[in-house]
Parts: sequence; structure tokens; C-alpha cells
Amino acid sequence: MQFYYGSQMPLRILDETEFWKEQEAEHTIVMRELMTDLEKHYIDGLNRWEEVLESTHQQVRRFITSLKRSNYHISPPLYQQVMELVTFCLQESVAFTQFCRQIKTESQAAKGNHTAKVVIDHIIDESEYFMGIAQTILYEKL
Repeated sequence: MQFYYGSQMPLRILDETEFWKEQEAEHTIVMRELMTDLEKHYIDGLNRWEEVLESTHQQVRRFITSLKRSNYHISPPLYQQVMELVTFCLQESVAFTQFCRQIKTESQAAKGNHTAKVVIDHIIDESEYFMGIAQTILYEKL
């Protein structure tokens, strides 16, 4: 992501957040389909994560829609809300990657499936990419 958007940066971070939350939700499906012998508690966990991530994705979309309707005017209170949402999304991605790591290291289905381990590492890498973007945005403003 380029960081030269100036006053439009909150819009850009919302675009990134929307994209990555959708990706994370889709990644839960990829993991379930890739490991057909995945233990039930991990399947249940991935189902819950899919719901949570999709809910967050929709919340981000609502923020974007609100900004469009306001002709992209970002008031200080709205800016603060965007930063709080990004903080929440960052924390959510940290927890999601922890769950992915747990599957990779503790699930017998993952341990015996080299492709699954590679895909899980890729999923974690993608979430960490978003986390890096979110941290850069958040820490610039401190």
C-alpha cells in the first residue's frame, strides 16, 4: 500500500481493511475444504471465525458507504471511529492468525498434510501483511 494519500488516508485504510477482512473470511473456507479430515472443534472454530470476519467486513463496508454519502468528508469524530475500527480489525487479525497457527501445530489433519501447512503459512502471511499496514497507520497517528 502506498502512503501518499494525505487527507484521503482513512479512506485508503478502509479499502485495505475491507479487502483483507473479506480475504480472512474466505480463508476459513479454504482451510475447511483443504483438510477434509479436520477435527470437529477446528471446523467449528473456523465456522465461528468466518461469521465474525464477515461481520467485521460488513461493518467496514458500512463505514465506506457512510463516507461516500457524506461526500468523503471525514470529521474528527469520524476519523477517530475509523482509527478505532482499524485497531479492532488489527486485534481481530492477530487472534485469527493465532488460531491458524494452532491448527497448523496441533491438528493431526494439518500435521499430516504438507499442502495444508503451506497454505496456512500463506494465510498467516497475508493477514500479517494487513496487520503491518494497520500498525503503520495507527502508530503514525500516535
